[in-house]
Amino acid sequence: MAYVISDACLSCGSCEGECPVGAISQGDGKYEINPDLCLGCGSCEAACPAGAISEG
Repeated sequence: MAYVISDACLSCGSCEGECPVGAISQGDGKYEINPDLCLGCGSCEAACPAGAISEG
């Protein structure tokens, strides 16, 4: 299942570099995860200091 980023995102970018497939990019006001690319590995969730990433 793909992960999602909530509005609690701080736009710090910590998650972007952790994604092994490049599914995370800067969106309007927060980072976004492309569900078509997301492997569901959870590496981004562990990297998020705000706890803004969870399984969607």
